[in-house]
Amino acid sequence: MQEQTLGGETDAPLPLAGIRVVELGTLIAGPYAAALLAQFGAEVIKIESPGLGDPLRSWRKLHRGTSLWWYAQSRNKKSLTVNLKHADGQRIVRELAATADIVIENFRPGTLEQWGLGWEDLHRINPSLIMVRVSGYGQTGPYKDRPGFAAIAESMGGLRYLVGEPGRPPVRTGVSLGDTLASLYGVIGAMMAMHHLKVNGGSGQFIDVALYEAVFGIMESLIPEYSAQGFVRERTGATLPGIAPSNTYLCRDGRYVIIAGNADSIYRRLMHAIGRADLADDPQLARNEGRVRQADMLDEAIGAWTGVHDLEHVLQVLEAAEVPSGRIYTAADIHADAHYRAREMIEPHTLPGGQQVDFPGVVPKLSQTPGRTRWLGPALGEHTDQILEELGYGAQAREQMRAGGAI
Repeated sequence: MQEQTLGGETDAPLPLAGIRVVELGTLIAGPYAAALLAQFGAEVIKIESPGLGDPLRSWRKLHRGTSLWWYAQSRNKKSLTVNLKHADGQRIVRELAATADIVIENFRPGTLEQWGLGWEDLHRINPSLIMVRVSGYGQTGPYKDRPGFAAIAESMGGLRYLVGEPGRPPVRTGVSLGDTLASLYGVIGAMMAMHHLKVNGGSGQFIDVALYEAVFGIMESLIPEYSAQGFVRERTGATLPGIAPSNTYLCRDGRYVIIAGNADSIYRRLMHAIGRADLADDPQLARNEGRVRQADMLDEAIGAWTGVHDLEHVLQVLEAAEVPSGRIYTAADIHADAHYRAREMIEPHTLPGGQQVDFPGVVPKLSQTPGRTRWLGPALGEHTDQILEELGYGAQAREQMRAGGAI
């Protein structure tokens, strides 16, 4: 658990120092919410099953049998192995909850209640407790007992239907967007609840985050358009519906450029930059509503220009014209990018065994109390003895619980 912070940040204050978080659950939505709190100084005690741990430990690319994703998502956390189905394990969790500010869980609704660890159980022990509950469909409603994952949430929330090319099957993004959106809503809810508790003199409360609602919450005007006009948005590929021009264009060298020329003044600069003053000065195209009616024609004009130039030339011309544009970044592009480096969004760290590996930096950036990576994801049960000793369990008691399968 040796700190590996970047230079100059080791002594910077952490805004959530002194906040204790108990993390229950596995994989992404709940654990990522806890990860965000840990990056800003909260003490996060992650409860894992003895012998197995979080399945994320073995997902995707591995280093010495442990996932690189695990090292990133579980940074700054402490690992405590507890069998939640064992009476002694349940007692340990209740004792931790009595000392905690926040509990985060992402079990199916009703699971923790079966173990005596639900909201009512923990709230009686600690009336000031804030509990973030993340599930597929929420704690109430006719679907609450269904298992839920990000892929299903993205579909039910309306996002999946819109992603892809017209006339082709819907596709998904390459990351678990529904999970991470739910994590962000969970953290926002926890911070608002903490403000209410500490500033407004309120009591503890739980935050009910449904994966599908986290996706639905970012769907902009989807429902008002349907409710008012019966309009159902369809897949539009790389374009931005109702806003033009904004699309992906092929360059001469086979690479693609993203160009967003949709503000009125930016549109004019874009058209002058590509040698189409006629389109820049056309009064019918001066406003977005006129350009939307001619979106295909504008895309053809822009594509004709990018198609005879290499990507780097296109980017140089558009940057000089102050037109928002950019390449489509691969992992290699991100890793080499000077702006990422300048903002310390690529952090070097050392894995067990001594290999140097870069990890993502911390977001967002606070000017006075920045978050930081203090250590990478811990070994399974690395902090079990330390935490239980703090709770008053001596060596003999710990060995007895290990022998009995509680930890």
